[in-house]
Amino acid sequence: MGLPMHQQTPPIARGKDIRKHEARRGFLNRPFLTLFSLSILSLSFTYLVLSNLSSSESFVSVPSPSHIYNLQSRCAELQSKPGVPSDFYTRTESDRFQKGTNPVLIRNATIWTGENDGHEIVKGDVFLDRGIIQWIGGEEMSNNDRTGNDVAIVEANGGYITPGEGEKKLSYSLIDLHSHLGVDSSPHLSGASDTNSIKGLALPWLRALDGLNTHDDAYRLTVSGGVTTGNVLPGSANAIGGQAFPIKLRPTHERSTSSMLVEVPGSRNSTGWRQMKHACGENPSRVYSGTRMDTIWAFREAYNNARSLVEKQDKFCSAVVNRDWASPAIAASQGEVPEDLKWEALADVIRGKVKVHNHCYEAVDLDGIVRLTNEFKFPIAAFHHAHETYLVPNLLKKTWGGAPAVALFAVNGRYKREAFRGSEFAPRVLADNGIPVVVKSDHPVMNSRYLLFDAQQTHYYGLPANLALASVTTTPAGVLGLSHRIGYLRPGYDADVVIWDSHPLALGATPKQVYIDGIPQLEHPHINEKPALSQKAPTVPNFDKEREAAVKHEGLPPLTPAKQVKNVVFKGVKSIFIKNTVTNTVEELNLKTGDYTSRENSIVVIEDGKISCIGVHATCSEFLSSSSYESVDLENGTLASSFITFGSELGTVEIAGESSTQDGPIFDPLSKDIPSIAGGDGLVIQAVDGLIYSTRNALHAYRAGVTRAVVIPNSRSVIIGLGTYISTGAEYKLAEGAVIQEKTALHVKITHDPSNSASVSTQIALLRRHLNGFGNGDLKEAFQQVVEGNTTLVIHVESADIISSIIKLKSEIEEEKQTSLKVTIVSASEAHLIAKQIGNAGIGVILNPVRPYPGTWEQRRILPGAPLSKENAVAALTRHNITVGLAIIEGWEARNSRFDAAWIALETPGLSKSAALALVSTNLEKLLGIESSNLSQDDIVAYRGGDVFEYEAKVVGVKTLTFEEIITDWYFGLRQNHKYVYQEEL
Repeated sequence: MGLPMHQQTPPIARGKDIRKHEARRGFLNRPFLTLFSLSILSLSFTYLVLSNLSSSESFVSVPSPSHIYNLQSRCAELQSKPGVPSDFYTRTESDRFQKGTNPVLIRNATIWTGENDGHEIVKGDVFLDRGIIQWIGGEEMSNNDRTGNDVAIVEANGGYITPGEGEKKLSYSLIDLHSHLGVDSSPHLSGASDTNSIKGLALPWLRALDGLNTHDDAYRLTVSGGVTTGNVLPGSANAIGGQAFPIKLRPTHERSTSSMLVEVPGSRNSTGWRQMKHACGENPSRVYSGTRMDTIWAFREAYNNARSLVEKQDKFCSAVVNRDWASPAIAASQGEVPEDLKWEALADVIRGKVKVHNHCYEAVDLDGIVRLTNEFKFPIAAFHHAHETYLVPNLLKKTWGGAPAVALFAVNGRYKREAFRGSEFAPRVLADNGIPVVVKSDHPVMNSRYLLFDAQQTHYYGLPANLALASVTTTPAGVLGLSHRIGYLRPGYDADVVIWDSHPLALGATPKQVYIDGIPQLEHPHINEKPALSQKAPTVPNFDKEREAAVKHEGLPPLTPAKQVKNVVFKGVKSIFIKNTVTNTVEELNLKTGDYTSRENSIVVIEDGKISCIGVHATCSEFLSSSSYESVDLENGTLASSFITFGSELGTVEIAGESSTQDGPIFDPLSKDIPSIAGGDGLVIQAVDGLIYSTRNALHAYRAGVTRAVVIPNSRSVIIGLGTYISTGAEYKLAEGAVIQEKTALHVKITHDPSNSASVSTQIALLRRHLNGFGNGDLKEAFQQVVEGNTTLVIHVESADIISSIIKLKSEIEEEKQTSLKVTIVSASEAHLIAKQIGNAGIGVILNPVRPYPGTWEQRRILPGAPLSKENAVAALTRHNITVGLAIIEGWEARNSRFDAAWIALETPGLSKSAALALVSTNLEKLLGIESSNLSQDDIVAYRGGDVFEYEAKVVGVKTLTFEEIITDWYFGLRQNHKYVYQEEL
């Protein structure tokens, strides 16, 4: 097929024109004729100029042949469409190949290729060489072709490249479609953040590449999670924030930002696709103190400028193709192709050469952007965040060019008004409507190292396994226009491969090795062997009813109980984990007794809120036939003590981004004087006074088996205040059981946080002064209770150096006052460095976040866990006899408490299920000042279909609340006058 006229070789290179040109050259070589001709030309030129003074005709200047060629080339470039270079698939070496890289042969793998909508599984070998996948399959390729002195041979031992059975799993590496790696760097320092510009609303000329930091500590961490490609976007403070760039996350010999690009623009192997960030709704409106109307106008004005440029260029290039040198379009730009560096990227959007990534949440904003696309005729590659897209799938299909993909969080939501109607069922709803689903991190909002965990969550809530895996591999590759080289395991593709220790959709799946461009990225990977259950995709629960309710109620389905019963017979109980109220620990009851034929036959009877019988059909037959008992089949499920949540604003905040929905901040005595009418420097804030009940995060937590929360005042101050212990399922504060314990521990914070106006030494001095009895009013009394050992002192701290000062201060006070302080440290990113000293000091530790991230300078020395370190922080601390608890940062995370504990159990050898449950239950009670009188109470959660730690299990009963069966007011109080088949063993 021939090239379009404007892409063909310019006239001077074609035969007829060459002959004419040569003839002219021959004529002009004759001296006399040359002189004569020049004279005639001079007279003609003078005549034309003079006549032009009195004529409306303009003098037409024909460009030189070389200039014509340049004009035609530029016009051809403008009209060209992105696409895979014609010789790309014949390449034998990647443009990113690093010389000196040895070939790698991965043998005996079960390989998920990404083909056939993610269902294809191939068994055999994978050969990586010269930066690309050279071969995949069985014995068609001879061993001689794949082996040699320089070939690194890796045995997969029947494992696979995603999904399948086996000890190890092999897959294409993960792609993060929405990341700020490198532009919002870790640790966060004043000179290392280039995410947003404050220079205007529409800035398509900005480029994330120009702010990309090569020293971001998160690169290595993200790779250790199996992510090898990230699309680095500008922030969302602008309507048009600028251009994005997909990068590979490995370090390069050149150590430059450009060498990290997946494609170098204009290079031989480049598709020509560009990426651009748009944003609508609250973010740009908030930053620029405008409205949605201002933002949409900024879009329209910018696109109008771009359209004007496109029209000028098209008219000019049409004249060039037609060789109409007298065209006004050519005269208007003085013979040059019209250019405008500010608007050229947006002009390329209109030309269909840019993948637009649009931050957009609500239906009103989605509708505005859909109308914009139709007005200016450009497609959207993906709507990002997009919490309400599942409510308006038909609107998305009206987008010019077709429905975009939707890039979502799995469960993160309700952090601002726009996100309030988000649903964990959105991915499944969108997929059912034929809309491609992507899971993204928005790193560092979510740690991109755990991108796969979000994909697992989408599967848990109903997205089919193939689509859940595709959401972080093949689908984002297609959205980026890079599915010809990444996103699949195919010969000729980039050699980006992950060997997993378990099925990628199994909780805690961890890379054993990560290859980028065929180069292994984990120098000495540390892996813990996973159980057999982890080697296959989980059979997840059915959430059809909940999904339908989410759509019906526009993201706000009722979360209150629909049915309540007092007496219930649980059948099919596999295991029971209950609290020992004497030792305040969690214990697993042994159900394997003599008259059990199978664990599925186990029965537990709850009568008037207490256990009446544990046994088999014969043992508990009297209850099975009673009409006054609700029968619930747990289908090989579990009964377990409920979880406790701590660390987030849950209990004092409904929507973090809305001040009217929360208790609000408190006074900081080190930054300004506290009014005397409020108590002056003797003021101590009590969280119980500012509680907010029936928040959606709290009710979601309750439905997930997290029935209690320790809540503290919302403060960045050194003196935070007194915590409180509440029920997450209560309707309001005065409801029975809503407040379990009004006052718990006294909380303080010692930090290098720049928002704190005082030095660390000043903060320590303040703490010392209060512990020595100085101060006034209620605050003095609160510290007195700490010194006397009646109240736990909880210190929020990260740095090992500050923790060291706290250990020393504790010792000083105890020696001087002859007392024993109860001290707990929270956050504690660097606690593992001085675990021995913490253990010797008798200090407890609550880790927050559970999976560490070096977000600030004082968090930078984290213990990352597998595969980067031999042990995690929990293992390092418990090895020194430290009581450890787990906390969360944001309220929406509470519902994942059981998965947090399960993940820790999987990567901590020797940690029992009971001990893992204690991390988010009894240990928190011990560490946060819960009184013994409140320890005897217990809430029990019923899980159908599996273990409390498994994705297979679904919560169906929570004390007073369940989705399908509601069980009310019961806990495990063992009665001596009832029969238990396990009684003798106890």
